[in-house]
Amino acid sequence: MPMGHTATAQAGSGGLTATEHRLANGLRVVLSEDHLTPVAAVCLWYDVGSRHEVKGRTGLAHLFEHLMFQGSAQVKGNGHFELVQGAGGSLNGTTSFERTNYFETMPAHQLELALWLEADRMGSLLAALDEESMENQRDVVKNERRQRYDNVPYGTAFEKLTALAYPEGHPYHHTPIGSMADLDAATLDDARAFFRTYYAPNNAVLSVVGDIDPEQTLAWIEKYFGSIPSHDGKQPPRDGSLPDVMGEQVREVVEEEVPARALMAAYRLPEDGTRACDAADLALTVLGGGESSRLYNRLVRRDRTAVAAGFGLLRLAGAPSLGWLDVKTSGDVEVPVIESAVDEELARFAEEGPTAEEMERAQAQLEREWLDRLGTVAGRADELCRYAVLFGDPQLALTAVQRVLEVTAEEVQEVAKARLRPDNRAVLVYEPTAPADETDADETTVTVSVTDATDENEEAAK
Repeated sequence: MPMGHTATAQAGSGGLTATEHRLANGLRVVLSEDHLTPVAAVCLWYDVGSRHEVKGRTGLAHLFEHLMFQGSAQVKGNGHFELVQGAGGSLNGTTSFERTNYFETMPAHQLELALWLEADRMGSLLAALDEESMENQRDVVKNERRQRYDNVPYGTAFEKLTALAYPEGHPYHHTPIGSMADLDAATLDDARAFFRTYYAPNNAVLSVVGDIDPEQTLAWIEKYFGSIPSHDGKQPPRDGSLPDVMGEQVREVVEEEVPARALMAAYRLPEDGTRACDAADLALTVLGGGESSRLYNRLVRRDRTAVAAGFGLLRLAGAPSLGWLDVKTSGDVEVPVIESAVDEELARFAEEGPTAEEMERAQAQLEREWLDRLGTVAGRADELCRYAVLFGDPQLALTAVQRVLEVTAEEVQEVAKARLRPDNRAVLVYEPTAPADETDADETTVTVSVTDATDENEEAAK
């Protein structure tokens, strides 16, 4: 049986507990009992994301997420979905810069099924991976890119801003979706090598949360996962560190058929897992987190120059986090009007800092979001995996909100003054074009110009 220890409830954890265990093959296991409802969540995080990819093979991590649902030695074709949904459960998988995760929420009495399914594909996916499944899922991912990125208004904004915010060659320069050319170039041998390298038990964390018997659950985990061999061929991700401030404003103007002009920007902010990152989260919540925020009140309510205004934090552990500004203009309002107002509000915030009322509201908002995540068995399982993979300690998930509540107004002001500056952002401006005529219905006219950016970034953005 695996060895482990039991954690007692920590201050600020809301009474939640988790136990940690490790199998002989390196698989980390985190269990958290919750007998409120007869359900159980299984979450499996692999320490692989788009930051682990190399040039010419972008999108492979995301492609493999799809391949994991194409069958394994004992489960053919779409059987994983059919078995879980037939048992009354739900499931999915996602890919990010820093991880790939798979998850099921099951009636408690069907927990063993979910564990067996995850173990079968971890241990035997290569038995079912062939050219047919590779081509099938390659087409699915390419179609997903068309539907979510290429053929929707503002769909490529995230991709463009990421390419501007992180320089060419940086592990976060490209997004998990990958490029069409790289998806076409990926071979079956590439996929097999990727699986052998990253889909090993010693590169994963398994969490099970809910109405469980820990002893029985560990017995099932040992039974199904314990015989899967570990793999030592993984290379660490490339260094993602960058200077605190960009030093110049990088700017791109895109002319597309979009509903309204838009100003979007990405500010370089502290890495996740730091007190400064929590302070930045509070700053962005005060400035743009909802309809009570400063930017919403200024642009939408008072000036009526925008129909939407938001400012949120993309937390990243292996590179600077990004503060994402997104403003859609109202009517014929020009972007410079919006940008001037945004800079005025950011400068005022840096000079004055948040009020006591704003701090209380922002901390309460982040606390509610934390409670929402940990309030469901699926959300808690995901958070336990996140802190185990990215920070080495799943227990941190249970006390994260306490660290946010300890941040002072002075720290929030300090990070705003140091980071929310015009010379520390990548800016994306959308200018609408007239709809294409019937003969050009399948074409999109895009004119891209980049100032103060490298030639490599310009090529990437195109």
